[in-house]
Amino acid sequence: MTAEQPDLTVRDTAEFEDHRRPLQRALKFGGWALVALTIISLMAWGATRDLPGIYGVLMGVGIGGGFVLATALTVLATSNSSPTATMAVVLGGWLVKMVVLVLLLLWLKGFDFYDGTAFGVTTIAALVVALAAETWGVITSRTAYVG
Repeated sequence: MTAEQPDLTVRDTAEFEDHRRPLQRALKFGGWALVALTIISLMAWGATRDLPGIYGVLMGVGIGGGFVLATALTVLATSNSSPTATMAVVLGGWLVKMVVLVLLLLWLKGFDFYDGTAFGVTTIAALVVALAAETWGVITSRTAYVG
């Protein structure tokens, strides 16, 4: 009585050999997490602070989530270039985002159409949620590290 040998032939490895896969999953998970946060925040802040709360949420998710997702997009866009080029583009992108963020916050300071608390809380929540979702997307992706 002999046991039959299982078939251990590897047939499809293309999805595990793509070095861009963790970044793509990070963007997908981050995007969906921001959609969920937006819906929950709109319900909460819209109910408590009306239209100014809704404006604060939309701006907070746009700024906080956009900041994090833009970094992942930059890394993904330069994933086929040299590490030096990727680092230069990411650093340049961070500097541009910081300047734009400071100018935008200074400009928004003079307006009162949005709720500042909703804006601040949602911006921080968007940063945390997007980073956590992107991290989860990267660490749970199955990728071959040795070719």
